[in-house]
Amino acid sequence: MTIEKVTFMSEFDEADLQQKAKDHLWMHFSRQSVMEDGHGVPIIVRGEGHHIYDSKGKKYFDGLSGLFVVNAGHGRKRLAEVAAKQAEELAFFPLWSYAHPKAIELADRLAGYAPGDLNRVFFSTGGGEAVETAFKLAKQYWKLQGRHTKHKVISRAVAYHGTPQGALAITGIPGMKEMFEPLVPGGFRVPNTNYYRAEEMGFHGTEEEFGLWAANRIEEMIQFEGPETVAAVFLEPVQNSGGCFPPPPGYFQRVREICDEYDVLLVSDEVICAFGRLGHMFACDAYDYIPDMITCAKGMTSGYSPIGATIVSDRVYEPFKHGATTFYHGYTFGGHPVSAAVALENLDIFEEEKINEHVRENSPKFRAALERLLDLPIVGDVRGDGYFFGIELVKNKETKETFSDDESERLLRGFLSKALYDAGLYCRADDRGDPVIQLAPPLTIGPAEFDEIESILRSVLTEAWSRL
Repeated sequence: MTIEKVTFMSEFDEADLQQKAKDHLWMHFSRQSVMEDGHGVPIIVRGEGHHIYDSKGKKYFDGLSGLFVVNAGHGRKRLAEVAAKQAEELAFFPLWSYAHPKAIELADRLAGYAPGDLNRVFFSTGGGEAVETAFKLAKQYWKLQGRHTKHKVISRAVAYHGTPQGALAITGIPGMKEMFEPLVPGGFRVPNTNYYRAEEMGFHGTEEEFGLWAANRIEEMIQFEGPETVAAVFLEPVQNSGGCFPPPPGYFQRVREICDEYDVLLVSDEVICAFGRLGHMFACDAYDYIPDMITCAKGMTSGYSPIGATIVSDRVYEPFKHGATTFYHGYTFGGHPVSAAVALENLDIFEEEKINEHVRENSPKFRAALERLLDLPIVGDVRGDGYFFGIELVKNKETKETFSDDESERLLRGFLSKALYDAGLYCRADDRGDPVIQLAPPLTIGPAEFDEIESILRSVLTEAWSRL
């Protein structure tokens, strides 16, 4: 595939940038040896629509919305202008016993979108902080109820919920946690909703039956640990880590019943899934359940400024309404005026351009384009929802045999990640679980772009199979 090159108004000194990066930049979730060994790092300098451009002028399809973030697409001058205007008017003021108009307006807007009685909004600066907030709030809520032993949390195997010490305790990926142990105590894991691998979890039956089976494992864990010790259950509507596990029909309805029966809070971690990723402002609406808290971030501003939020039900907020009770928790930049202004404008764009409706209309077409890849011997499963899909790679389609750790290393890092990027598609090739390719493009794309993504994937995956 020919990768388009563009000329920029300003020139970038590639060698100078690479040297400075090697000398001083510590990248996130990355092997620093890539820079230390002199291979350099891709440097992205511009975005426009669903494309990004590197410092050498090459153009790529952004198949991951940056990091599940740029939902409205790159290069929205309208959002940049709103940010500049707000910075001139009020660049910063904290929400520590004070308020400012944009945070108030955004809280009102989010409460209006949220289901049920989720009417209170606690701002942070990102998703991990939003999860950390929900964890701490759940523990304090139960203490205020006089139930001091309710401090444990339940989440799913392989699920990712953030990097702060509390959020990391909720995360279900051992390899991301062992180097930071001991962690905050009280995190317990249950099976996820990967129906493709259900038999390996000991389940045999229909997808609907699997949903009830997986939900009932939450009840089993609550009973085992003791309902008097469990504070909350944290679940993503579609689990990201492991490769886009959607909930089977009836799953969340059963989970809600279990949480109600045992007096456990249900937290819907929508850091990725909110703001259009599944075709709704909040993904719990896509699956018809009402949680006690929603954590969100990323797409709220489409990445034009950092923000996060924990949206809380009237029930959970009620004990904080009285007397001297205080939630001793907060962030300097939580609800930042510039970020709040950008979020409000971003949500205006969603409504004006009917982005949620666009996703709901086109999601089946996106799925159909990706499912064409099932004719390749390396593609075992295509799953997901909205504009959020995972493609699981296998050694043997008949047996669903996966790759060994060494094979996965050679396949994903040794070939696929770079090959996809070189072919003009930025996405994620990941093995937190079984090897998958994840796609979460900007929500503005349509069928022509689906075909473009499928074509690049087909070419690269065909070559990958020939190399095995």
